[in-house]
Amino acid sequence: MADIARMAGVSISTVSRALAGNPLIPKTLRDQIVQIAQTHGYVVNQSARSLRLRKTETIGVIIPLADEAGQLIADPFLLEMVGRLADEITLRNYSVLLNKVVVKEAGWLERIIQSHRADGLLLIGRSAQQAALNSVADTYRPMVVWGAPLPGQRYCGVGGDNAEGGRLAVEHLTAGGRRRIAFLGEADTPEAARRFEGYQKGLVEAGLTPDPALVVPTAQGAEAAYAAMTAFLARGVAIDAIFARSDVIALAAMRALAEAGRSVPGDVAVVGFDDSVPGRLATPPLTSVRKDLEVGARTMVDLLFRRMAGEDATGVLAPVRLVVRESSV
Repeated sequence: MADIARMAGVSISTVSRALAGNPLIPKTLRDQIVQIAQTHGYVVNQSARSLRLRKTETIGVIIPLADEAGQLIADPFLLEMVGRLADEITLRNYSVLLNKVVVKEAGWLERIIQSHRADGLLLIGRSAQQAALNSVADTYRPMVVWGAPLPGQRYCGVGGDNAEGGRLAVEHLTAGGRRRIAFLGEADTPEAARRFEGYQKGLVEAGLTPDPALVVPTAQGAEAAYAAMTAFLARGVAIDAIFARSDVIALAAMRALAEAGRSVPGDVAVVGFDDSVPGRLATPPLTSVRKDLEVGARTMVDLLFRRMAGEDATGVLAPVRLVVRESSV
């Protein structure tokens, strides 16, 4: 930078402002300095600039996984959410730092924060990490988490009403005359647990008694869900509907049903959760609980930038709705 300043006959601070596009430097002079820099192969050292400004102009997008460690970023929900967050972040001229964290020990979040690689963090889900998030919430403000509010939560969260989504799914199935409704999935994370609670509430509202024999535990992955559903069908337990904790699991269940000679929705109606693109394109198209991820991502980024600016922005519980398609009617 000193060399460019000498060649242009200006101060180093003028070169710095010109290369940053500062409008206080006349355009003719800015263009001259930029041309000299390009001619001599000078580029701004972004790491050094970040250290000087104490600002990275980068947002960290974190996917924390514990019991769901086998879940891939290619999961339709995660893929869409990452894309929508990235779009919103880049609209604000910030870069995106994506980090999938398989949580194995305490302190993982503190280490990410202390690395100072990002000006703020967006977490897609919280796995079973409520305590870890609360532990940093009082001292680290620029953080927003995708997940509906939980009792005792001290961090800022944005999420869909999972319990209401589960209730809506079962209400729809019982209204169609279904009575033996299985729940497919684990209830080991806050989001999944709320969906299971909604499933149980929907059954009770319809005058049905929740039956543990109709709960089919399975991890989030498609192959695990397919294997779990195949084993469940082999036991001969009578069912006429399935509510799955996610579209990935619902689609795996439909595959297992087809291989067992059970038609959807004739023999078994199926409802998923997330309203993902693969579900919409399935045969038959999948009925699913929809969370508006476009609005959710925009809200998360808006709240994060407000918190980065020092505001005490609070979280949001977003409504959900059931999108009825051919898999359940």
